[in-house]
Amino acid sequence: MKPCATLANSAWFAANLPAWMRFRRALKNPAETQQCILNRLLRANAECAYGLAHGFDKIRNYAKFRDRVPIVDYADIEPWITRVMRGEQRVLTCDPVTRLVPTSGTTTGRKLIPYTTGLQREITAAVAPWMVDLIRQHPEVPFGPAYWSISPAIPASDNEPSAVPVGFDDDSAYLSGIQQRLASATFAVPAVLRKVTDVECSRYLTLLCLLREPELRLVSVWHPSFLALLLDALPKWWDELLHDVEHGVCQRAAALPHEMHAHFASAPQPRRADELRHANPAHPQSLWPRLRVVSCWGDAQAALATADVKRRLPDVAIQSKGLLATEAFVSIPFRNNHPIAITSHFFEFSDAFGKTRLAHELKPGENYSVIVTTSGGLWRYRLGDIVEVDGFVSATPSLRFLGRGASVSDLCGEKLAETFVTRAIEASCATCNFTSPFAMLAPESDGGGRWNYTLFVEGDPPPALTARLENELRRNPHYSHCRELGQLGPVECFKVINSAYQTFCKTIAGEDRRLGDIKPQSLSPRTDWRGHFSANS
Repeated sequence: MKPCATLANSAWFAANLPAWMRFRRALKNPAETQQCILNRLLRANAECAYGLAHGFDKIRNYAKFRDRVPIVDYADIEPWITRVMRGEQRVLTCDPVTRLVPTSGTTTGRKLIPYTTGLQREITAAVAPWMVDLIRQHPEVPFGPAYWSISPAIPASDNEPSAVPVGFDDDSAYLSGIQQRLASATFAVPAVLRKVTDVECSRYLTLLCLLREPELRLVSVWHPSFLALLLDALPKWWDELLHDVEHGVCQRAAALPHEMHAHFASAPQPRRADELRHANPAHPQSLWPRLRVVSCWGDAQAALATADVKRRLPDVAIQSKGLLATEAFVSIPFRNNHPIAITSHFFEFSDAFGKTRLAHELKPGENYSVIVTTSGGLWRYRLGDIVEVDGFVSATPSLRFLGRGASVSDLCGEKLAETFVTRAIEASCATCNFTSPFAMLAPESDGGGRWNYTLFVEGDPPPALTARLENELRRNPHYSHCRELGQLGPVECFKVINSAYQTFCKTIAGEDRRLGDIKPQSLSPRTDWRGHFSANS
């Protein structure tokens, strides 16, 4: 037991209890809960520019909201966010925008999502019941620290002047009020690590901080491959890590700014170092015998990587996260399901026929795309995520994440959108003075759990093409981050000898689609194209 972490965890648990009780009650009546949230958002923002433009003050029910306010993508609201960046107040919300948080975009590779104190309260309303439920299921978790790596650290672009700060320095900043401070007190790894830009150094410092924590109880990462790559590095640095643990030093911190050194200093831990010498870095459970839960993505493309983590930590519970995005928390782990975060944002769901449904109207077994309205100023915003209703918690649907829309590939969190990839291929070919009747990017696996993207191209591509394309794809901050971490390998190029488009059409037509419905693609989420093109070359 670690007293400081136990005290902070206990206080955080107590602070989360009221939100947990509200969430439990709301699960029984999602229709009324969601209507109250919509009414509150409309009243609070009727006087902002977006509210005035769409007549929020005249909206009295959902039908009027649906008729007056359009469903939008990021491109539709980007001009409004540009106004926020210039320092204009009361644009998308009456609540001041405190941060613009970067995430991957569809056409430009980068979006900036406005954050307000209201949005932070909505995120806290989702995290609180999730944490209380986790502790109720695993009561040993509060007795030690946790490692949280909620999202990749994406630096602000130098050519992106903004009157509003871009990005968070600390993952706990997504939360509001006292929860933010209490969550930070439970962290096994200091938040300042997000400022370390060198991946190898960051990985080493993370492992050092974790090895100093024999009482580690919870690990929460976004993609399971992030944790796998972290554990893979242990044998390589084992002797150096043991030395630093034993002597309370961090030799690699010398390369960091002087003000960061204190964050990675520690009292000498000869006893802990001796424990580690009797453990096996190839068996991570021997390093942290009290680790109880790993929380990570577990659906869609993350399923194989999650199975790999389970193999490495056979006695640790693996909790599949819900659908958590920078823009909104859609579903959370709760009672071994993933109910909609019903007390956070206002949700709509588009069915296979394009008709919007409310949370209480969803049917089991059906697939939907997610539309959210938040206190951050996203109004009827299309997330692009596809979910399936896999059950109910009380009267609220539980959702399983199926993946991004058909035009997005998201293996490790890179979120490559087809329109962005199209522009990247065009720019790469233009700078190489290369034209081709067919060019398509698709993911491939090496069979051992590692992925990369391959450009399938007809013609005789110049050697520089893959390097050019790699540079263009790295304009997407999440793709670049996955590359830096080693979750994705470098782009490859596969030369198709002839009849590439005919092979493409023949393969797609085999999915019972009419040839007249088949359109060229710059990005395919399929992973078997090499076999199809090889067979016809």
